[in-house]
Amino acid sequence: MTTVFVPKEVHAGETRVAATPETVKRMIKRGIKVTVERGAGVASDIIDAAFEQAGATLVDGSADDWSGADLVLKVLPPEQHPTLDKHEVELLKEGAFLISFVFSVTDPELAQKLQQQGVSAIAMEAVPRISRAQKMDALSSQANLAGYKAVLLGANAMGKIMPMMVTAAGTLKPAKTVIMGAGVAGLQAIATAKRLGAVVWATDIRPAVKEQVESLGGKFIDVPGVGGGEDAGGYAKALTPEQLKEQQKLVREHLVDSDLVVTTALVPGRKAPTLIPADVVKDMKPGAVIVDLAVAQGGNCELSEPGKTVEVNGVKILGEVNMPGLLAADASAVYARNVLALVTDMTDKESGEIKLNLEDEVYDKALITHEKAVRHGPTQEAIEKLTASAS
Repeated sequence: MTTVFVPKEVHAGETRVAATPETVKRMIKRGIKVTVERGAGVASDIIDAAFEQAGATLVDGSADDWSGADLVLKVLPPEQHPTLDKHEVELLKEGAFLISFVFSVTDPELAQKLQQQGVSAIAMEAVPRISRAQKMDALSSQANLAGYKAVLLGANAMGKIMPMMVTAAGTLKPAKTVIMGAGVAGLQAIATAKRLGAVVWATDIRPAVKEQVESLGGKFIDVPGVGGGEDAGGYAKALTPEQLKEQQKLVREHLVDSDLVVTTALVPGRKAPTLIPADVVKDMKPGAVIVDLAVAQGGNCELSEPGKTVEVNGVKILGEVNMPGLLAADASAVYARNVLALVTDMTDKESGEIKLNLEDEVYDKALITHEKAVRHGPTQEAIEKLTASAS
């Protein structure tokens, strides 16, 4: 029988959990034994009794609970455990499977730990964007919530309202909102700002998303000659420095006149592009708000700082690093379903035993380490660069 362990996330400020009572029931129906660390779901409004009623066994999260698991489900990458005095990777037994965000391209040392420990790590951020894997796409499920919450946070930080309002004392103008990047988070931000009554403009280096922006009621800022297109995974390609400067120049006039700006641009495995230089911030209206959803990856705004609200010339720059975590109940619910889709796909429906098809496109892309080998090309390249720089 396969034993699954769901630990409490130890990263400071993390509120999500990798399983819910709903997904626990589904796993148990497949013949899987599920153990959940006490308190794992409290920050997501899931009490221990709910997990117990779903059939899970509650445990204290001891070293034995970790080493006794065939499959560990987490949200964030493994890190040093604050009470067990070991790195979470070292708590896993050789041959164990891990499903979580791993971000091994930007943290090759973690990949080396997983390799040396003999852990088979499946990275949620590396799940390919193919139709069969849509239910497993945690990047999209979390980005959707992030885009929604970013607009609400920004609206709350402004000193004006979002919609036009006609009153006996005169008419209040709607907030001009600019969304930079029209991926999953950006499209949700456009839809949310529009529902709140704002005038919404959006920009993206992929001309093909213009129709999507306009279908949500947004106005597309066209940047002629600056179109990086998409890579094989459906993500925007990085712009050259010259193209980036041209984009900044053409979008600037919209930014300096805006009340709320939400930036969402990310490039997988690389530092986020700088879309709003410091000089643009200084030219923006006092009272304007920037919400930088890419702050944890270096930031789209030159002046944003992770975990802080910075104020420059009256412009507030919000650097919330875990936007989905502010919606922990729903973020955990959808993330847990993403994880369940993977668990269901990789286990036998009768016995619950793990039966991984290494030829499958999902695992070919998302399985970072397996049987003490690094299988993920970009991660291997990052390790080689790390090794070369150390020598």
